[in-house]
Amino acid sequence: MAIGLKAPFLLDPEVVFLNHGSFGACPAPVFDRFLAWQRQLERQPVAFLDPDRGYAAWMAETRTALSAEIGARADDIVGFANATSALNAVARSLPLKPGDEILTTDHEYAALEKTWAFVAARTGARIVVAEVPLPLADAAAFTAALTDKMTDRTRVLFLSHITSPTALRFPIEAAVAAARERSIWSVIDGAHTPGHIPLDLEALGADFYAGNCHKWLLTPKGAGFLHARAEHQPMLNPHVISHGWQPDRTAPGPFGGTAFVDAMEFQGTRDPSAWLTVPAALDFRAGLDWQQIAGACRDLATETGARLAAMTGFEPLSSTEFRAPQMIAMPVPPCDPMWLKNELYDRFAIEIPVLEWKDRSIVRLSVQCYNTPDEMEMLLDALGEILSLPVAA
Repeated sequence: MAIGLKAPFLLDPEVVFLNHGSFGACPAPVFDRFLAWQRQLERQPVAFLDPDRGYAAWMAETRTALSAEIGARADDIVGFANATSALNAVARSLPLKPGDEILTTDHEYAALEKTWAFVAARTGARIVVAEVPLPLADAAAFTAALTDKMTDRTRVLFLSHITSPTALRFPIEAAVAAARERSIWSVIDGAHTPGHIPLDLEALGADFYAGNCHKWLLTPKGAGFLHARAEHQPMLNPHVISHGWQPDRTAPGPFGGTAFVDAMEFQGTRDPSAWLTVPAALDFRAGLDWQQIAGACRDLATETGARLAAMTGFEPLSSTEFRAPQMIAMPVPPCDPMWLKNELYDRFAIEIPVLEWKDRSIVRLSVQCYNTPDEMEMLLDALGEILSLPVAA
């Protein structure tokens, strides 16, 4: 079965869940592995958290499994609770000074916009926002929008790989290469990418890349990662200075990993169970024809977006090539986003994000393996009724 794979998931059967992009959903076999790790931790916490009695090896096993999935060296990856936390570690470590420029776009995740505003206020750096031409249909135009804003003061290029508010898949490769040519640090927010689109971080060459495993890779909440190129790792500071940190950031770490890995992974007592389920999540997906599943989800999202566009008369934000495969931002008539979100949930039990972005009202649809064509019909019918739109064709 390509879609409608509901049985393995723990979602409320009374809710039409169309918001996988926010926090994901974890299948029961992976969640069971998560609980098994937690029980093992509570059974003998001292032994579990001792680097020499399993902890360091288990963390390394997860890095190794994930590295094969995202095209990276295991020693260049460390686990974080989420991509926002990982990107904060980068943003707050970069040696910026007054007059430096942080170049970004007008499609970024609001929490990270606040992160960079905080960093700019602390360092005296300035944020420069490039406006991405819409509808996004040309990679060269996207790259030019960024390179035209690069100056001799630009120190950071911060981009989403898949945008949160607009569900666009940015063609970031040329922009990352242009930043490298100009000695600009490239920092990429890949919160929506692992398990959603193919990744080869070595080939991409971004200086820093953060992602979540608890969205499209199907782990429990609290599993993200940071990938950093080896030459930049000594400049990164962990959120907490604890047993894993050491003054010489180029020497091997105290617990058998690199200085980067140990400083980031050993930050006081924490429950790593979500991170340790990454191999189980990869195994779950490997046991299914995931390419077929993802293709069916992509097609269903595309069809639903096209039908709603016909109902509203609003142009899509991008061509299909530059849209997240299983997530689509669908413009609707101007409205109070919270009102529409509540109407969809309270009247039709549809869980889906509604937001306002640059004077546009947007309904952001995620289609995952547990969704069905009938649920897309329910969404279109509900939007038609609430917003007085023509009947979907």
